[in-house]
Amino acid sequence: MATKPPQSWSLFLNIFVGNLPFSATEDEVRDLFAQHGQVDRTNLITDRETGRPRGFGFVEMSSGGEEAIAALNGVELGGRALNINEAKPRESRGGGGGGGRRNNW
Repeated sequence: MATKPPQSWSLFLNIFVGNLPFSATEDEVRDLFAQHGQVDRTNLITDRETGRPRGFGFVEMSSGGEEAIAALNGVELGGRALNINEAKPRESRGGGGGGGRRNNW
């Protein structure tokens, strides 16, 4: 009898897509990757303050991810060569902030 994997296991390949033209849309990126497998999610990153695109994003694929990386890395979109590879987990940036004023006298 087969057992179901724990929900904590990721069944998706998370792919980093860099050097996107600022005019790229999520639909356009999804269509590009869908030629190679099942696209489950796209997320193009925008600047928090201005809402403008930052030129990179992520695609989650449940199938065909490895093929998409191999086929699409270096392909031009909107005049820019895409930089595509498997996304690495985000590293901790450490504790931060707070503080207030320091008196150094």
